[in-house]
Amino acid sequence: MTAPVWLGPVSVHHPPEAVAVAELPEVAALPAARRDHVLSLGIDEVRCLRDHRGRAGPGAEVDLAAAAAHQALARADLAADDLDALILVQGRAPQYLLASEATRLQARIGATRAATLSVGDLGCVSVSAAIDVGVALLRGRPAWRHVLVAMGAVAATAERYRPPMTVLGDAGAAVLLGRETGRWGWIDHRLRSDGTYADLFHIDYRDVPSNRWRETCSDELTYSFRLAMESRNRLRDLNREVLATRDLTPDRLDAVLMQNLSRGAFAFWQGALDVKIGDACPANLARYGHLGPIDVLANLDDTAADVPPGGHVLVMNSSPVAAWSSALLVRGTGGR
Repeated sequence: MTAPVWLGPVSVHHPPEAVAVAELPEVAALPAARRDHVLSLGIDEVRCLRDHRGRAGPGAEVDLAAAAAHQALARADLAADDLDALILVQGRAPQYLLASEATRLQARIGATRAATLSVGDLGCVSVSAAIDVGVALLRGRPAWRHVLVAMGAVAATAERYRPPMTVLGDAGAAVLLGRETGRWGWIDHRLRSDGTYADLFHIDYRDVPSNRWRETCSDELTYSFRLAMESRNRLRDLNREVLATRDLTPDRLDAVLMQNLSRGAFAFWQGALDVKIGDACPANLARYGHLGPIDVLANLDDTAADVPPGGHVLVMNSSPVAAWSSALLVRGTGGR
């Protein structure tokens, strides 16, 4: 059996300003029925990074990723120059075209000798793909010891409500991958995608001023029904594949985690997949909203104290682009 690559520490950096969902301008302006729907999602407030114009400025995603990266390195008692590789999970609205967000992050944290690259374009599932790449790099290069995966999640538009499903918050996150025993061992992972839904959610930005950018769902019925049913089937099959690695069944898991969209989404997945979603998921949903690729890292970190060494956790992730992933992790003895 292939030895696991270990994950940890995980660091999540939140901007200090919290805004109640009910006080968001776009929510207050909604028709009554739609506003009631937003307020029933299970999201109380979101964290917001703002500049003098009331929005996150250019480069904010790298700012948040760098803050989280510094925190993760400090918790691991490592210097940035100890990193063999740095992987940035790309944001959805880079500061510039042609420029490199990944090497900007490299310079910001001082990872001068790290092989640096970016992974993205799969929405929330991009973090799962990035960790898979980091795991493969460590397994393929025996001399390498440390890989850092970092990301920033910032609402790309002035409106944080993403109809019909969630409300977006801002944050940064980083996770260290290494060979030494840590919090979590990466046992197995499966990822699938389907280009049929590639632009189901999109922002038309060409020749459109940024203050007029809007997230658009081209077909809410397709999202709410057709994609939901396909996602159920995909995750069911992926879960079965990764659990077979350790001859596990869902009832023998210590926790099941996923990304945070809404209270209704958790209820759907619990019924569709016959699992119990871990308590960290609705708790983080309520206080932070949806943080894109960061959700599963925050939930995993907050679940660690409740899982004994040797316990297994299933982490599901999905994106409306559409992509799906399932990962099986084992709790290590490391406490970082």
